[in-house]
Amino acid sequence: MFVVGRAVALGKRSTLLTVCGNTAGLYTQVVMVALGLGVIVERSAAMFTAVKLTGAVYLIWLGLQAIRHRHRASNVLSPGLPIKSKQAVVLDGFVVGFANPKTIVFFAAILPQFVEPASGSASLQMATLGLVFAGVALVLDSAWGLAAGTARDWFIRSPRRLEQFSVTGGAIMIGLGVRLALSGRERLGDLRSKH
Repeated sequence: MFVVGRAVALGKRSTLLTVCGNTAGLYTQVVMVALGLGVIVERSAAMFTAVKLTGAVYLIWLGLQAIRHRHRASNVLSPGLPIKSKQAVVLDGFVVGFANPKTIVFFAAILPQFVEPASGSASLQMATLGLVFAGVALVLDSAWGLAAGTARDWFIRSPRRLEQFSVTGGAIMIGLGVRLALSGRERLGDLRSKH
């Protein structure tokens, strides 16, 4: 939903950059789990809450920015319009990917189950498995982003329609942020106990 919201607000090119940043943030979590740091987030309620609230606040902020700058969306083809730098768009995606505590807890619960002790370094195996996950996420998120970006292109023909679509994308990000902020650890604990 984050990627779709970004596609609506920023278009295809920025969405693909967001996906790259998001995947890099997600893979950073994989590396943390492979190195044993994921257990700290998984087991520490304070750390989990801090990461969760950071991610939630950032998503809400991005959604508010999309709504606040909706008029820029209607002028997307105008020359001289200030646009976010590539680095800023990638960083936005990275922060959202990295600051999702449920993903790191998911990796901490799932990745170790696929480690084969006789096959060498557990950290290397988890990093490799996580790389496969990140690759699949990159492909699928890019596809969703491109599809939503294509729909956005149709909205460019009507400035008012595009502004409304940008507000919708912002509202999606705000909703995701609020949901993340209000979510608990219960489901993740259930997932861990089942495996």
